Amino acid sequence: MCEYCGCQAVTAIDDLTREHDVVVNLIGEVRAARAATDTARMAELACRITAVLEPHTQVEEQGLFPALAADFPDHVTALRAEHRHIEAVLGEAVHGTPIDPTWPGRLVATLELLREHILKEQNGVFPAALANLDPDDWDAIDTIRAKVGTLLPAPGR
Repeated sequence: MCEYCGCQAVTAIDDLTREHDVVVNLIGEVRAARAATDTARMAELACRITAVLEPHTQVEEQGLFPALAADFPDHVTALRAEHRHIEAVLGEAVHGTPIDPTWPGRLVATLELLREHILKEQNGVFPAALANLDPDDWDAIDTIRAKVGTLLPAPGR
């Protein structure tokens, strides 16, 4: 992932980046489960991805995106739409393995979108945030993170 602009020195961005890393690793596990035709495992992993993304998305949508929306309205709108699509497909596994035979393929396609989405955030949104947000914006983001939490261990663990 991106390490060229220094944005990971900001705790909020570091946490979002580490969550991205967890999700990318889980996407790899989904691919392996798909190769093994293990749809139940794919559903389990989809739920794990959802658990990581729920607080992550709240931090972005309640803190980061509003602070960037005035300068980058089209980008923020597109990212929010991608969130909704990703949540919908992942959410199909919330009550167990989906019976829809198209779900495994749709999940893999959606996770490819998620991978691209992560790159947009890492290489565009996060550096833009570093350049454009003021201390009050970062404080607001930190307040949201404190409220929603994370599944990540503390750094260094």
